[in-house]
Formats: sequence, C-alpha cells, structure tokens
Amino acid sequence: MTEVPIMTLDEIEDLAYRALVAAGTSDANARPVARATAATEADGIVSHGLAYVPIYCEHVRCGKVDGLAQPSLSRPAPSVVAVDAVTGFAHAAIDLGFEALIPTARDQGVAALAVRNSYNCGVLGYHTWRLAVEGLLAIGFTNAPASIAPVGGRRAVVGTNPFSLAAPDGAGGAAVLIDQSASVIAKSEIMKHAREGLLIPPEWALDPDGHPTTDPEIALKGSMAPSGGYKGVGVALMVEIMAAAMTGATLSVNASPFSGTMGGPPKTGQFFLAVDPGVTSGGLFAERLAVLVEEMREQKGVRVPGDGRRAARRRAERKGVAVDPATLEKVNGWL
Repeated sequence: MTEVPIMTLDEIEDLAYRALVAAGTSDANARPVARATAATEADGIVSHGLAYVPIYCEHVRCGKVDGLAQPSLSRPAPSVVAVDAVTGFAHAAIDLGFEALIPTARDQGVAALAVRNSYNCGVLGYHTWRLAVEGLLAIGFTNAPASIAPVGGRRAVVGTNPFSLAAPDGAGGAAVLIDQSASVIAKSEIMKHAREGLLIPPEWALDPDGHPTTDPEIALKGSMAPSGGYKGVGVALMVEIMAAAMTGATLSVNASPFSGTMGGPPKTGQFFLAVDPGVTSGGLFAERLAVLVEEMREQKGVRVPGDGRRAARRRAERKGVAVDPATLEKVNGWL
C-alpha cells in the first residue's frame, strides 16, 4: 500500500512556486499563485490545489497564460480600481488591485475592482476571504469559459461562473464565507474525475444531446448542469454581467477553455465589491451578524457557510495536508 505523503503548507507553497518558475513564470506571478495553492489545500479544496499546478505550468508553456505578464492599474473614478491582467495570472492582477481597493473602500465606504484580460483565478472565495480579513464585506464574481446551456437549449453560453460573499468577523477572519458556482458542481471536479477514471453522479452534467451522463469525458464534451435549473442559469447570467460585461473582459461564450492547450488566452474577468460594513449599518453590522450566525449554529447539525474550510485550515496548520502521490509526481515532473 502506497504511503500518502504529508506536506506542510509552506512545503506546498514552495513546491508550487518552484514548478511555476520552472515552467517560465516570473517570481511576481508565481508567488501569489503558489500562496493561493497552499491556502486552497489548507481549506480542503483539493481539486483547485496542487492538482491544478501542472495545468498552470502547461498553460504557461503553451501561451494560454503569460507567466511574465505585468498587470497595469488605472483609476477611472474615485471609488473604482481597474486592472488589466494583460493575459497573465489573475492572482497577480487581483493582488495589485487589492492594494488600491482596500484603502479606497475604507476611505469611501465602498469601492469596486474590475479585472479584465485575466486567467483562472482559482478559488474565488480565497480572494473575498482576504478582504474579510481586512474588515471589509466582500462580494466577488468571476466568469469562466462557456459550459452551461440555458434551460431548453443545448449550446453552452455561460460558464460555471462562481460568486462569493465573505463577511468579516471583526477578529481577522470571516464569519460567513459563501463561495459557489452556478452549476451543480465545479467543472474542475469533473476534470478531476476524468483524470482519475471515475464516474460522476448523473445530476452533475449533460451529454451533447442534453441528457444526464455519468461519464466525465462525455460530460466535458457536453454541458454542466445548472444548480436549481433556470435559477442556476440566472446566477450564471448575473455573474457574466458582473465579471465580463462590467469589466470589459471576454464573454464566456468567446473564452478559450481553462483545460487543454488550444485557443490562446481566455481573457476572462473578475469583479469585486468591498464595503465597510460599519459605515452602511450605523455600527450595527457585527451585532446583527453575530445574532444571525448564532441562530444557525444553535440548530444541531447546521453549519454556517465557511465553517468547513475554517476547520480544515486549522487541521492543516497543525498536521499538514495529505497529498495524492500521483498529483505530487505530476507537479515534480515540472522541476
């Protein structure tokens, strides 16, 4: 029986960083991606952690993402920050944007960040969580290559298009962290099942003819099942408007896939709103949120969104993270 390696979060970040640099990524771009990779593994989201690093590396090599890109920032309005990722990693572009977004939100009460021409930002909730740590309520949107067909149709028009809300707990963390896609499951989960040769539940995806399928390879040729039917499509459309139309990024239907090497840079977008909750609530935000969270936790078996990630992170900080040997081999293959 193969022993499962245990890695510390620092070791995970270092490994991801070295692989990205070996593939041709600059320090300025590799470091924020590696940091996010370690945080994602800590939160227990394996599909977006080290397993994605070989894909990132492959996309740097083939030119789907520019590993040497230098994002540029502009200020089109006093409370608006805009960043052009110039086909580079979203992480570096978001970092640059947050440097201006956070002080602007504190000064103005509310501020917006629009990122265009970027690449996969990984786990969206990681980014909104960072704003909550700064004491700001954060709402984030990101679009992805088209993979959801509108109800009644067969051709994908919008992506799985996640949205996230992170509410600060007043103690350097997030009391609530909502992070969900418009599909029943994230597309990366189907990609993971395809890599591992595993079947998927029939409610996850549809084949090219619009019928449920358990074959992940067929699912990747068809479309993702929207969560809640037409309601999921509505969520995807909302996110598309916020992350693509509002930022000037490429629409999902015109974006190249996040998987494979064909199609060039996807040039998708991210949009963030950061709000000082003390300003909007007259100082009552912390009290109201505490009551709301307590009302949920008083019921046996109920978890507040974000509790699972918080618990996983605490375990990871104490005990490290178990890493799939096959994933580790693929990442090491880039060194």
